[in-house]
Amino acid sequence: MVVLALKLLLAFALPLISALKFDIQAHPGHESAKQERCIRNFVAKDQLVVVTATISGSRGDGQTLNMHIKDAVGNDYHRPRDIAGEARYAFTSHADSAFDVCFENILNAREAAANPLRSVELDIDIGADAKDWSAIQAGEKLKPMEAELRRLSEGAKEVMDEMDYLRTREMRLRDTNESTNERVKWFAYGTMGMLVALGVWQVVYLRAYFRSKHLI
Repeated sequence: MVVLALKLLLAFALPLISALKFDIQAHPGHESAKQERCIRNFVAKDQLVVVTATISGSRGDGQTLNMHIKDAVGNDYHRPRDIAGEARYAFTSHADSAFDVCFENILNAREAAANPLRSVELDIDIGADAKDWSAIQAGEKLKPMEAELRRLSEGAKEVMDEMDYLRTREMRLRDTNESTNERVKWFAYGTMGMLVALGVWQVVYLRAYFRSKHLI
């Protein structure tokens, strides 16, 4: 009962998370090292992700803001260039992995401003939150309460799937830990056996050597 209440609480709380806001300074494009600002999140395989970025300024103002959406296993989802205003990009994840939304602001004006920067407002929706529930409600002719309950039901299901995934990971890590402990135990036994055998061999060899020299 407590677990179910926690899941429902998370399902209600997730939609209340506000967008992330930050400023990104412009830098000359000829610099060797990239100056990216990246936001990382985790997504399960085959989940819908919608990234909405609202960028201040406009094209042609001397700054070029580039965006790159990628995951930790090498998949590139979007790489838009010179974005301004509101931009929305959707993709379906290819693997259980963390993904990054990176921004780079390049200064390309001949006369640089005193403090060239762009403001970014970033909103990332995953799974049930990424769906267009207004379109689903209209397409399936659902009542507002029915659409909201369905959204919360899918959100709770995603929390349950995440907990099952974490439980599976914990079991896998536990099995790996037990297997490692077993191997270390047998390695220690083997090392001790080799040391004992080496000690016995040294004693036997030295006794034979001293007898051959008539010392004992």
